[in-house]
Amino acid sequence: MRSVHSAEARPVAVILAAGVGRRLGGEGPKILLKFGGRTLLERHIAALHAEGVTDIALTVGHEAAHVFAELRRLQLSDRVALIENPRYREGSIVSLWMQQAWLAAGREVLLMDGDVLYDHRLIARLLAAAHENVLLLDRAIELGDEPVKICMSGNRIVDFAKRPVEAHDWHGESVGFFRFSAALADALATRADAYVRQGETELEYEAAIRDLILAYPNRFGAEDISELPWTEIDFAEDVVRAQESILPRLMEPTHV
Repeated sequence: MRSVHSAEARPVAVILAAGVGRRLGGEGPKILLKFGGRTLLERHIAALHAEGVTDIALTVGHEAAHVFAELRRLQLSDRVALIENPRYREGSIVSLWMQQAWLAAGREVLLMDGDVLYDHRLIARLLAAAHENVLLLDRAIELGDEPVKICMSGNRIVDFAKRPVEAHDWHGESVGFFRFSAALADALATRADAYVRQGETELEYEAAIRDLILAYPNRFGAEDISELPWTEIDFAEDVVRAQESILPRLMEPTHV
C-alpha cells in the first residue's frame, strides 16, 4: 500500500470537460448535467475535496460561460483553474494538450473525464492504489467498440484501446480516471504535444496514455473497482441509467 499523501503533496486533478456532447444533442456541457439536484461538476469537486485534493484544473470549451457561472454559483470560481480550449470540436487529445502546464508541474496528477457519475470512493481507491501509475478498471463491460478497454495479461496491462490489437487474457472497461506519477504526467504532456504538433488533433487522449503503457508496462497497474457504482454519460439511455440505477447506490459527500 502506498503511503498517505501529505497535504502539501496531494495530486492536482485535471478534468477534461470541453466537448460538445453531440450524442446527447450538444445542448450544453455534460459536466453541468444534474443528478440528485447537483451537477456533475459539483459532484467532482465534492469527491476530490473529500480526499484532500483541492488543486483542480478544468478544461472547458463548449458553452464555457455556463461552466464559469456554475463555479460562481458554487462560490468556487477562484478555486478551480479553468483552461479554455477554443479547439474543442477536435479530438480530446487537444484538451489534454491544453493542460501541459499542470501535467508538467512536478506533481502527481489525477486525470479524469468530466462526464462520469460515480461513487466518491473511486477517488479514494485511485489515490490508495499501490501502483506508480493507475487505471481504474470495471470487469463488467458492454459488448462492442464503444467502451475503452484495459487489456490484461496476468496482472500486466498490455493494451488500452476501444479496439485492442495486443493479445491478452481478459479485459475490463476503463472508468476514465487515472493517476500519474509526476514523471509520467510530464511524459504524457510531451506525448500529447507531439501528436498536436504532428497535426493528429482528431485523436482521443487515450492514444497518448496507450503509448506510455506500451513504452513503460512495468510502471502501470489496474485497480479493480467493479463493485462500486459509476457510469459514463454519452447517450440519453446513460442519463436514464444514471438516474435510476446509479444515483440510488451512491455513497457520496454531502457538501463541496
